[in-house]
Amino acid sequence: MYNAVVVLGPTACGKTSLGVHIAAAFEGEVVSADSRQVYRHLDIGSGKDLADYTISKDNGAKIHVPYHLIDVTDLPYEYNVHDYQKEAYKAIACIQQREKLPVVVGGTGMYLDALIRGYNLISVPTNEKLREDLAGKSMDELTQRLLEVRGVLHNHTDIEERHRLLRAIEIAEYEKNEGRAPEASMPPRPDFRPIIFGTTFPRDKLRRNIKERLRARLKEGMIEEVKSIHDSGIPWQRLERLGLEYKFVAQFLQGVIPSENELFSRLAIAIGQFAKRQETWFRGMERKGVKIIWLHPGSVEQRLAQALEIISSENDLLWK
Repeated sequence: MYNAVVVLGPTACGKTSLGVHIAAAFEGEVVSADSRQVYRHLDIGSGKDLADYTISKDNGAKIHVPYHLIDVTDLPYEYNVHDYQKEAYKAIACIQQREKLPVVVGGTGMYLDALIRGYNLISVPTNEKLREDLAGKSMDELTQRLLEVRGVLHNHTDIEERHRLLRAIEIAEYEKNEGRAPEASMPPRPDFRPIIFGTTFPRDKLRRNIKERLRARLKEGMIEEVKSIHDSGIPWQRLERLGLEYKFVAQFLQGVIPSENELFSRLAIAIGQFAKRQETWFRGMERKGVKIIWLHPGSVEQRLAQALEIISSENDLLWK
């Protein structure tokens, strides 16, 4: 029996608006599943679009849908999957205690998977000596070191970014020397049994959406936002680790990318590639037994109607 909703999909497919409308239909509350929207001051580049959480009715009335796990930490901190799982479980439990419907909305695959499949995460301390030894090594050398210790790559995203690769080596070395790492402390897990809706568009439509949204964000002041964050004391390297908009704009502001036209071109391609990786992750979740009901492409209103029709036809819903 279902007692929650998840709305997932790649970037630029309108999942936030869809999730908010589903929440509004059942007087629910949204739990964001976005790895960059947890940070304060990352507004334009992360696409918080907080106006989406207010719905205007035909009679002029406005519905404000509560949201959680947006603007919960500051940039110097490296928010991780364990942080997210712990805080999301707390938010879901609180929403349930108020007898409201939790609606998890987002596109960060590991965050979603951690909630839906209930990861048992491990707690490994930072190994400063190991990190000193690894400083200066290339990504290929680090990948080889991970393979030597672990023997097989369980998660290929570990080798895409340097900080993830270093952390993977750290965990692998700990487990090699100490045995299985201890599970991270976790609050009591809530009773979380979601019906899961997936939403996306054909690839050409998604690419158009990505370009239109990127133009809008640049016009809204995304470059100025990144400069302001850096001016506040956040180093370029930290901004680059956030990926996509923050990485490429940081490189533009440092002169690595020579022009705004080049910035737009490179960033649009990178976001398109990211959307493809998101869809690959969701297919991987399905192969692991997660049932995702994919809605037909259409307007938010059309997809909402599909979702509500599916919900109304289900007999195993505790919150109808």
